[in-house]
Amino acid sequence: MAALTELMAWRDTLERARFSGHRTVRFGDREVTYRTDGEMAAALSDLERQIGAASGTTPIRMIRISSSKGL
Repeated sequence: MAALTELMAWRDTLERARFSGHRTVRFGDREVTYRTDGEMAAALSDLERQIGAASGTTPIRMIRISSSKGL
């Protein structure tokens, strides 16, 4: 697995490309061309998962709220 700083740099590069409308992203000596925005979103999600695993934190995926009227 890549180092945490490298993963964060890849994520930042991919986000910049996605939000600027580019489909081709260059990571050092590698170049990746995504066909759809969905593919880019999936790659970003995977990078977030790897960053969370490398940093020892996991994102909160669900919050459950419970309430009662006290009856």
